[in-house]
Amino acid sequence: MPQQPIKLYRHPLSGHAHRVELLLSLLKVPTELVFVDLAKGAHKQPEFLALNPFGQVPVIDDNGTVLADSNAILVYLAKQYGTGSWLADEPVAAARVQRWLSVAAGQVAYGPAAARLITVFGASFNAEEVINRAHSLLQMMETELSTTAFLTGSEPSIADVANYAYIAHAPEGNVSLADYPNVRAWLARIEALPGFVPMQATAAGLLAK
Repeated sequence: MPQQPIKLYRHPLSGHAHRVELLLSLLKVPTELVFVDLAKGAHKQPEFLALNPFGQVPVIDDNGTVLADSNAILVYLAKQYGTGSWLADEPVAAARVQRWLSVAAGQVAYGPAAARLITVFGASFNAEEVINRAHSLLQMMETELSTTAFLTGSEPSIADVANYAYIAHAPEGNVSLADYPNVRAWLARIEALPGFVPMQATAAGLLAK
């Protein structure tokens, strides 16, 4: 365990930041949450840019080891504080995890995450395009999750952590999960893990009141 709590610079509505918060909680690593006010441009100020020149959350400071990029941080935390199950050393198993980290950075980011950015943050994506992209991804996940409990096998890995938040919160971006029972069961299995912490929900999209 770290000597001092790991500082996690995050915004409560960022799925990228939630990935890191979730893994830290699952690993039972002491954490200090540092709020970054994206609405006021705190992520573009010199002091934050010194932590991450890209001006994005999340960033962690692990007793002087400063890292940005959510998936890179997941790899670090799994190697530094996790057991082998979170990120296997065996080549094929490690490659399977990397495949899903790429999905999180690609199809998820430009599908359900982008759809949610429209409704929650007012982003200017083409709603029909990103919603269709989200359903294409969900159909693929539905098929793959018909044979495995988690994305890379019978045990959870950082692949599941990386993909969880934006899939779970897809309805906020007008992406229904109704037709994907295997995906919903997978989300429930993650939510049942000891140490699970949810991401803050918003009354947007299909959840609008």
